[in-house]
Amino acid sequence: MTAQTPLFRDSQLPFAKRIDDLLSRLTLEERVAMLHQFGPAVERLGVAAFRTGQEALHGVAWMGPATVFPQAVGLGATWNDELVRRVGEAVSTETRAMRSRDDRVGLNVWAPTVNLLRHPLWGRNEEGYSEDPKLTSAIATAYTRGLRGDHPAYWRTAPVLKHWLAHNNETDRATASSSVRPRVLHEYDLRAFRETVEAGTVAGVMPAYNLVNGRPNHVSPYLREHLRTWTDQDLLVCSDAGAPSNLVDSEHYFDTHEEATAASLVAGVDSFTDHGTDSSQIVERLQGALDQGLLTESDIDAAVRRQLAVRFRLGEFDPRLDPYAGALDFDTPAHRALAREAAEQAIVLLKNDGLLPLPGLPGQDTRIAVVGLLADECKLDWYSGTLIHRSTPLEGLYERFGADRVDFAEGVDRVRIKTAAGTYLSVPSADDATDEVRGAEGALDPALLAGRTDLPPLTTDTTGTELALIDWGGGVLTLRAPDGRYLSVADDGFVRASADQPGGWVIQETFRLEPHGSHGSHESQESYESHRSHGSHAGGHLLKHVGTGRYVSVTADGVKVAAENPEVLELEITERGEDTVARTAAAADVVLVVAGNDPHINGRETEDRTTLALPAHQQRLLEAARAANPRTALVITSSYPYATDPTDLSAVLWTAHGGQAAGAALARVLAGDVSPAGRLPQTWYASDADLPDLLDYDVIGSRQTYLYFEGTPLFPFGHGLSYSSFEYGNLVAHMGENSVHVTFTVTNTGSTPADEVAQLYSRAVTPSVSRPRRELLAHRRVHVLPGASTELTFELPLSAFEFWDVVHGIRRVEPGPYELLVGASSEDVRLRATIELDGTPTTPRPVLELGLNAADFDEQRGAEIVDRTKLSGDAVTPAHGNHGNDGTDGTDGTDGTHGPHANTAELVYRSCDFGPATGTVTVEVSGEGSLELALDGGPVIARLDVPATRGPYDYTTVVTPFSATGVHDLHIGLGGPVRLAHVGFSG
Repeated sequence: MTAQTPLFRDSQLPFAKRIDDLLSRLTLEERVAMLHQFGPAVERLGVAAFRTGQEALHGVAWMGPATVFPQAVGLGATWNDELVRRVGEAVSTETRAMRSRDDRVGLNVWAPTVNLLRHPLWGRNEEGYSEDPKLTSAIATAYTRGLRGDHPAYWRTAPVLKHWLAHNNETDRATASSSVRPRVLHEYDLRAFRETVEAGTVAGVMPAYNLVNGRPNHVSPYLREHLRTWTDQDLLVCSDAGAPSNLVDSEHYFDTHEEATAASLVAGVDSFTDHGTDSSQIVERLQGALDQGLLTESDIDAAVRRQLAVRFRLGEFDPRLDPYAGALDFDTPAHRALAREAAEQAIVLLKNDGLLPLPGLPGQDTRIAVVGLLADECKLDWYSGTLIHRSTPLEGLYERFGADRVDFAEGVDRVRIKTAAGTYLSVPSADDATDEVRGAEGALDPALLAGRTDLPPLTTDTTGTELALIDWGGGVLTLRAPDGRYLSVADDGFVRASADQPGGWVIQETFRLEPHGSHGSHESQESYESHRSHGSHAGGHLLKHVGTGRYVSVTADGVKVAAENPEVLELEITERGEDTVARTAAAADVVLVVAGNDPHINGRETEDRTTLALPAHQQRLLEAARAANPRTALVITSSYPYATDPTDLSAVLWTAHGGQAAGAALARVLAGDVSPAGRLPQTWYASDADLPDLLDYDVIGSRQTYLYFEGTPLFPFGHGLSYSSFEYGNLVAHMGENSVHVTFTVTNTGSTPADEVAQLYSRAVTPSVSRPRRELLAHRRVHVLPGASTELTFELPLSAFEFWDVVHGIRRVEPGPYELLVGASSEDVRLRATIELDGTPTTPRPVLELGLNAADFDEQRGAEIVDRTKLSGDAVTPAHGNHGNDGTDGTDGTDGTHGPHANTAELVYRSCDFGPATGTVTVEVSGEGSLELALDGGPVIARLDVPATRGPYDYTTVVTPFSATGVHDLHIGLGGPVRLAHVGFSG
C-alpha cells in the first residue's frame, strides 16, 4: 500500500474504518445519488455503480437462463433445512457466475419472502414458506445461510427478506391497512423475520406496500424499535418498487414527496426503488427535503453507511481477497441433481389407498393414463428464471415407464370461433418464424417486455383454426393455436398466436367470453360455463381481452382488440375435454389426473384468489376420469391449497410447481424410486366457509391457521404420508437450567427405506389468555432404513414457550403445565408428555398504575388499530363500514352520533384490578363520537361524549366519574369515528 492509496482501499483495516474514510471523500451530491436503487459510479474515486435488488426466490430470476428450483412454498414443504441451505448455495453461486458475464446481475438478492401464509387465498402464496413462524424462520435461515456463504467476512450474496410486515393481500395492497394487535405482532408476524435476522445471515429487509395499524410500512417505527435491535450488523432496508411514491400518490399519507421521502429515510429506508432506472426524481426529492430542513446530512450518511457496509461485505473493494470472486459454477450436474432432489422432497402424498407406488418393473404391462391441463406442462412463475432444462409429468412418465405404457389426454376444449359474417377466426401460417421464449435475454424490469409483432395477426376465413381453450376459473380463458402458441395481444393491439406461455406483469394471453349485452355483469364471469351447459347465447358473445379491457374486433388488417365495434362471435365446441379424458382413462389400468394452476393467472402478485375450489374445467376432467376408471389418482400441481373432496379418489398428491425437474421427480415418486416425505406447510381447509376475511389479520381472534383453527381441515398442517410406516417411542423430556431437553426414537416399521419428518409441538395446558391449540417447536427430516431406529434430540430454549404479555409489554413464560406433542403432523400425535415450567405468575392488570393502552385489548368486535400519530403509537377505532347495532355495545341506536348508521366497536380487557376504589376514568381520544364502559358485560356505568377534534391526530382528554372496586373484565364500546389511544383510572 502506497502513501497515495486511500484508507478505504486498505484491506487490513476494519470495514467500519474504511467506510468512514469513503464517506468522508464523497460529496453530498454523490451520497444522495447512492440512495436510489441504481446508484451511479463515482469515477473520481474508482467506485463502481451499484444497484440493489436481484430476484432470487428459487433460482436467479429475470436475467435469462438459470437453474429453476421448486417454488418457495415447495421448498417449505420439504421441511428440510439442510436441503434448502444447499439450494441457497447453488442459487448464489449461479448469481456470481452470471454476474461474471453480465454486470446487470446484482449481488444484493431480494429473497427470501418470509411473509407467513396466513390465508390460502393470498395471490402470492407461492412465495412464502409456511403459515407457521417457526417453520418459516427455519427454512428462511437455511436459505439465507446458503445465499450468504460461510466466510466470516465476505458474503457470496447479500439477501434481503421480503416483505416487512403483515403482508398477505394483493387486494388494495398499496392502500389497505393490516390491523395487527400486539400479541399477533410479536407472537406471529415479527417472529419469522426476527429469528432469521438474529442468525446473522441477512443483509436487510424490504418493507411491504401495505400499511400496518394505519401507518405505511415504509415509515414504520418497527424498523427502528424492533428490526435494528435484533443485530449489531448494519442492515440495509430497500423500498419496494414504486412504494416511496405511493406514500403520496395512492396512500395520501403525506402531502408532498419531499415529506414522504424524508420520513422514509428517517424511519430506516436506505435505498429507494422508484421510477425504474431513472434516479433523478428520488435525488430531487432528497435534495428538496434537505433544503427544507426535513433531513440532515447525518440522515443521508446513516443510509449510505448501511449500503456501503453491504458492498464491503460483498468484496467489491477487495477483489483479490473475495473468496467468491471466481465462482463460475452454473447449470452444473450437481445443480441439476439438486433441482431434482428438491422437487422430489417437495412432493406431499395426501392420500393413498394402496394405488401407489405404481408397478414399474420390466415386464409389467400396466397402462398409465396421464390426463389434465397440467399433465404436459412445466410452469414458471413471476420470480422464475428461464428454463435451461424442462421436465413435465408426461415427459417424466415417458422416461420412467416407457412411452408405450403411457397414454395422454390434455383435456382442453377444442373450439372454432365464428364471426357475425359467418367466417371463422384463423391463425395464419408462420413457418419461417423463430421460436422465442419470453425473457430469455434477461431484463432488469421484465414488466417492460413487449409482445411479439413479427408474426401475422389472426385473420378470418371460411374454415378457421381449431383452438385449444382452457377455462382457468372465474371466466378467465386462454386460447392456443395448433402450433402451441397462445393467442396474445401486442402493443399495436393485434391478436396473434405468439406467446410460448401466458406471462408478464400484465398478462396479454387471457380472455373472457361475455354474452352480448351483458356489459361485464356476473353473467359474463361464468358465460363460458353457461355456454357449455346451455348452448350459445341467443345474442352471440363478445370476446374480451383481459389485459387491455378491450374487445376482439375484425378489421381489414386483421383481428385486433379495440374500444369500439366489437365483433359478435359464436363459439363452436368441436371436442369437449372431458370426452377425450374419459376415453383415455377407460382404456388404462391407472389414471393420473394432473390439475392445478398457472402461476400467472388468477392467484398471483396483484391478484388474490376468490375461492379454494378447483376450477370447473378441471373438476369436469377429474370427474370424467374417475367415472371412467375407479383407479384414479389426483396430482395437484399448484402454488396454493385447493378444497377438493378426496373421498372417491384412490390417491392424492400435491406438489408446488417443481421447477425444471418437476416431471422427473414426480415420476420417480410415483414409481416408488423415492418414498414421498414432503409435508404440508399450511392448513388445507375443507371449504371457503372455513376462511376468515382476507383482510382479517387477527389470527388469534378469528382462529386462523393450525395454531387456532378449531374446525376439521381437509388436510392438517404438517400432514404427509409415506410408502413406509413409522413408530414413535421412548419420549423423555427433562428440564435444564435454561432449556427443555427432549429425546424420542423413530423406527421404520415398513419395508421401504424412507424419510420421516418428526414434528414436536407444545400446548399450554392452563393458560391465562388464549394460546395456540398446539405450536411447532422443532422438526427434523430423517432417513430411516427398514427395521432401523434413530434417536432424535432437541434442546428447546425456554423462550420457545413465551407469549407476549400486553400488560407489561414483554415476552414471558407463564408458569404451569405444558404438554409436549410428538408425531407425524399437527393432528397425528403419537407421543405426549407434560412438563411443569416456572415463570412469572399472571396477575390482574394494574390499571390504576398503568392504565390501558387501547390496542392492548384481549378481545375485540368490529375494531381496527390505527396510527396514533404519523411517527409512532397505536389507537383503536371502529372498523370502517362496521355499521349496525347488535346490542353488545350498550347503545340504543337512536341518537345522532351513535345511531343505527354509526360505526361501532367493542373492546374487552380481562382481569382489570381497580383496587379498593376507582373514582374517575380519563381517556385520550380524537375524532368524534362516544365511549361507554361496562364491567363484566353488565350495564353501562360510564359514558364519555367526545366532541369533534380538528383531525385524527389531534387528541383531547375527556374525564368522567367511574366507580369500580376489585378485579373485573372491562368492556369499552366505541361509537362513531372516534380514536381511542389510552384509558387511565384514578381513585
